[in-house]
Formats: sequence, C-alpha cells, structure tokens
Amino acid sequence: MTTSALDTSPPATQTKSRKRGLKIGWFLVSPSVLLLLLWMVVPLAMTLYFSTIRYNLLYPDEESFVGLENFEYFLTDPGFMPGALNTLTLVGSVLLISVVFGVLISALLEACEFWGRGIVRVMLISPFFIMPTVSALLWKNLIFHPVSGILAAVWKFFGAQPVDWLAQHPLFSIIMIVSWQWLPFAILLLMTAMQSLDQEQKEAARLEGAGPIAIFWHLTLPHLARPIAVVVMIETIFLLSIFAEIFTTTSGGPGFESTNLAYLIYNQALLQFDVGMASAGGLIAVVIANIAALVLIRLIGKSLTDKQ
Repeated sequence: MTTSALDTSPPATQTKSRKRGLKIGWFLVSPSVLLLLLWMVVPLAMTLYFSTIRYNLLYPDEESFVGLENFEYFLTDPGFMPGALNTLTLVGSVLLISVVFGVLISALLEACEFWGRGIVRVMLISPFFIMPTVSALLWKNLIFHPVSGILAAVWKFFGAQPVDWLAQHPLFSIIMIVSWQWLPFAILLLMTAMQSLDQEQKEAARLEGAGPIAIFWHLTLPHLARPIAVVVMIETIFLLSIFAEIFTTTSGGPGFESTNLAYLIYNQALLQFDVGMASAGGLIAVVIANIAALVLIRLIGKSLTDKQ
C-alpha cells in the first residue's frame, strides 16, 4: 500500500504539512542559494560600478564618474574589431575541427576492430586532461619552435626553410593548440553516443544492401545530432574565454593578430592599468557570451523537438 492510501488526514492538514515541508526545505537550501547569489552578484556589481568610473591603478585617487564613456572607448579601441573577429574565427574554426574530426575519428574507432583499440581511445582522450598552460608550452617549445621544434625538423629533412609559426601564423597556431585540447572532448561524447546506436538497424540496412557510407549518412549521422549540438554549446561557452594559450605563446601579437576579447580585457586591466575600460569590456564580453548561449540553447531545443 502507498503512503497516500494510508494517509487519512483531512485535506487542510495535508496542505499545512506540505507548506511546513516547503518552509523547512527553503530554510535548508537558503544558505547555499545565498552564497551562490553573493558569489555571482558581488563581482558583477563591482564590475558594473567600475565600468562607470574612470579608474586607473596607477592613479587610484583620481577616480571620477564617466557614465558610458568606458563602453564607448572600449568599442572604439583599435584592438576591439581585430579581437572580436579573432574570437569569432577562433571559436568557429575550433568548433568545425572538433565536430568534423570528432565524428570521423569516432566512426572509425567504432567501425574498425583491432588490437589495442582501448589504448588508442585513452590516448585520443588524454589531451583534454592536460592543463591549457602546459599544453601551450608543449606546442610552443616542442612543435612550433623554429629551431628545435618537430615541424622545423620535418622542414629541414625535406630541405625547406623552417617556419616560425607563432610569429608568422599566430592565430592559426592558437587554433591548432586549442583544437588539440578540445577535439578529445568531442570524441568522448560522440564515441559514447555511437555506442548507444541500435546495432539491429545497421544489420537491417546491410541486409537491404546499404554500404558503409550510406549507413553512416542515413543512420549514424542523424543519431549524432543531439551530441553534436551539446558539443557545440559547451565548447562555444568555454572557447569565448580562451586566454592561457594566447598568454603563454603569442601574448596577443604580433600586433593584434592573435588577440581575442578575453586577452584584450586583460591587456586593458593589467598591462594598461585601466580598470574602468576593462570592466566595460568584461560586461560587453558577458553580453556576447549570453547571446551566444541563448542562441545555441534555442537551436539545441529546436533540434531536440524535431527529433522527438
């Protein structure tokens, strides 16, 4: 017998009991909710305050209210447009590499049976667990270095002049470093999704005469629509704030060629000591990130609705 069947108390008593339970629940949850609100609201309020004043770390006593001037200065800063374009290029390129190669590698691992496949899977996923600073240093000193790097040795082996990748192709180098970090994340999710695909559908398709390409296009790829959408949403949120890789390798240069919005805000705050303009830039970046997240959530919601 269920609890509701045994409960013969009047409806009014049951309502009071539920309200008392709700009050106790809110009382128990309120400290963590309050702490979370303070953790989010206090920094946001301070950033909003600093964005409306002229505040330089070198002259902390000379602060004054300037309204929206900091936002205007940040939007008209010479580094804003290159930083915004570099951010879009970086995010779009890494997403494209992650999704395309993630799908292909996951499909190959799922289709091919060979000794040591489990070890290969672990090795493919392992770069995701390396810290961004360590990863950037590895690429900077062991791969991209124009004298002692692996690519320089390959160029010399074929009699070509080694390329200083971080100086001549800085944004491309950053894209390669970040893609190497985030591709394993896509592989992990997509490989897990492929293992949940109904094998009976594949067998039925093979009996009907469908080849591997047709099975992949009509069965596997539609099955991966949801995990691909999740990969795009999660990676976009994190890629908008890429900083350590740029700071460790190119420092945003040469010029603004590898500067994104996150590094531009750091440059304003801790290199030019202009906290007011950096705070305005931070709020602009938050707005851009929230717009991107809302658009992606709507697209993912539409995708899930269409699949149901």
